[in-house]
Amino acid sequence: MTEPSPSPSEGAAAATARTLAAVVADLPGGGEARPGQEAMARAVATALSERRHLVVQAGTGTGKSLAYLVPAALSGRRVVVATATKALQDQLAQNDLPQVAAVLGSRFSFAVLKGRNNYLCRQRALEVSDGGIQPQLSTAEPDDRAVQDDPDADGDPSSEDPTRLVDQVRALLAWAERSPTGDRGDLPFEPSARAWGMVSVAPRECPGAFRCPSGGTCFAEAARANAAAADVVVVNTHLYGAHLASGGAVLPEHEVVVFDEAHELEAVMTSSLGVELAPGRLRGLGVMARSLVAGEDAPVIDALIEIAERLGAALAERVGTRVLGSEGAEDATLADVLGLAAARLDGLSTALGRRQRDAAGDDDGAWARLWSAAGHLANDLARLAARTDDEVAWVDGTRRAPLLRLSPIDVGPALAATLWGGVTAVLTSATIPPRAAERLGLDGSPLDELDVGSPFDYRSHALLYVARHLPDRRTPEAEPALLDELEALIEAGGGRTLALFTSRRTTELAAATLGPRLTHRVLVQGQLPKARLLAIFAEDETSCLFATMSFWQGVDIPGRSLSLVVLDRLPFPRPGDPLTDAKRERAGDAAFRLVDLPRAATLLAQGAGRLIRSNEDRGVVAVLDPRLATASYRHVLLAGLPPMRRTTDRRQVVDFLRRALGPATPAQ
Repeated sequence: MTEPSPSPSEGAAAATARTLAAVVADLPGGGEARPGQEAMARAVATALSERRHLVVQAGTGTGKSLAYLVPAALSGRRVVVATATKALQDQLAQNDLPQVAAVLGSRFSFAVLKGRNNYLCRQRALEVSDGGIQPQLSTAEPDDRAVQDDPDADGDPSSEDPTRLVDQVRALLAWAERSPTGDRGDLPFEPSARAWGMVSVAPRECPGAFRCPSGGTCFAEAARANAAAADVVVVNTHLYGAHLASGGAVLPEHEVVVFDEAHELEAVMTSSLGVELAPGRLRGLGVMARSLVAGEDAPVIDALIEIAERLGAALAERVGTRVLGSEGAEDATLADVLGLAAARLDGLSTALGRRQRDAAGDDDGAWARLWSAAGHLANDLARLAARTDDEVAWVDGTRRAPLLRLSPIDVGPALAATLWGGVTAVLTSATIPPRAAERLGLDGSPLDELDVGSPFDYRSHALLYVARHLPDRRTPEAEPALLDELEALIEAGGGRTLALFTSRRTTELAAATLGPRLTHRVLVQGQLPKARLLAIFAEDETSCLFATMSFWQGVDIPGRSLSLVVLDRLPFPRPGDPLTDAKRERAGDAAFRLVDLPRAATLLAQGAGRLIRSNEDRGVVAVLDPRLATASYRHVLLAGLPPMRRTTDRRQVVDFLRRALGPATPAQ
């Protein structure tokens, strides 16, 4: 009897398994077969063949990158891979994709595409070079996001040493002459935000290749062309969000998208599908226009800069609060300022139109950027004015650098309308949040879900300790007891501790209190750049690192230096966050179950996931919050953690660490 022919999806899965085995065998030193990796690869191949979405939880050590790259490369369809961190982008581009290409040969190509402001702008460089650097200093404004990321930045061009700034710009111009990519990541030095801002453009300033005099030699356009010709394109998840927000104008056409680190997807899309308005955008537009508009139209620019200062003052008073959602005096004042900003922007546009007719042919690149920036700003002001009940406006940032945000309360409907019907999507992470498909609007689409586990032996290699005996954190004796517990654990572990806290205040209190008491070096977030802190922590096996929420994810330190992860409390979102509060109000009586609990479960799993990063790792995750042992909802939180043995007895922790680790070796 003739055997039935395999279905297309079965054939794709089998071909993927064979190719994956070849890629793994070709790894340096020879790779090892991982059942979870093969199961995931087969599932991805089937999903792509049948055009069904797939959500895969793949624990640490699975090798999920190759598990989706191999079927993507064999699919015959253009694939975009979106990652939430630069570290993973670099891993894909420098390691995983070349390994796949080495096996598939000329049948396969890949590219990396970044946001436009990551590439040097040929036109800006030409203008700076032709006109001299000094005249450009007064127009040099760092990008809004750079100001937000740098607490010391204040947007004042005089705040940076002019000599150093000029030297950096000259170095950038010289580098541009020999760089094949213009990619900031290829620079041999790190320029200041202001220096880079003089030779680059933000996406909303760029008029596009056809309207720019240097469009034919544009680094960013060359990168886009390279991406358009590739089989797999690696991007940042924020760039994918910008692609959706633009109506599909940023990335090349594609049929498949893979979201790695998918636990970040909801937050990224909430930001990307909204509006961000910093006062610096208004001020920067005025500064850009001043060199092109003069004479009788100069007051128009002064008026725009003046309203930028008024907007900054209005926002500074409301940092951390929701705005534009009531009839109160403060919201009315802010709405009036935004309305005036729109009116004054209209006045500037009228003046620009009049002046550009008189100056036809002059400064074409600057005019095009100015029109683009003005158009984007006008659109954002109109979006703020037309906000709906499904959006929340709030003020983020600091008093020195406030940022007005408009965010969708629920991104699911927007993603269902703009994304899931047009592509086949694979979402993967070591931690898939509870109800992720529903929250992302995938629940109405053809969808499969899979958990391939982890190859690590958590039951033998790791112990989960919950300090059930500690007092309620709301009592006066709670903090001293917590610090005593942390000290005892660190001494039992011989250092080797990553202590993660849910607040900066508790982090600093623990460091100040325990630093003099411990026999081990204590590193504290903020002392040094993050990468340097992690390097020192990894090198010195006796050290401890105390850090806040930004270290709960993305820290990858295999080996004995990280053998104890301590979490000071369950990471529930705090009351008062404007966006989270809006989500709670939308969920009503189910807010804790639908909003707070899923976020806490995801962050708890991410924090605990810092411990076991290789087959050789051994250690303890200690949670100093008795609710994980006593609360009715503890089972939801525990279900998201790796299958570690559990205890509430510190003596078992001490014994486990002694047997697993032995004495520590200080750094030389």
